[in-house]
Amino acid sequence: MMVTVKYFAGIREAIGVGSELRDTAAATLAQLRDELIALGGAHAESLARGKAVRLALNQVMSDESAALSDGAEVAFFPPVTGG
Repeated sequence: MMVTVKYFAGIREAIGVGSELRDTAAATLAQLRDELIALGGAHAESLARGKAVRLALNQVMSDESAALSDGAEVAFFPPVTGG
């Protein structure tokens, strides 16, 4: 299935692109994250397990168990603090 993956803030800077269209066999956000980590390089460093990463599915904050569907939009971004 095809999904649009968007990266924000420091993740976008590390990976070097703001978004990409990906063909994936992942059924959940967790599986998609693992696929991206397996690419190595900046993807692996930015999305590594143990790193604080927030996810949104179709512009709704989601946990990694959320199911993907064809045409979905997935966003990865670091936690944001304000002051």
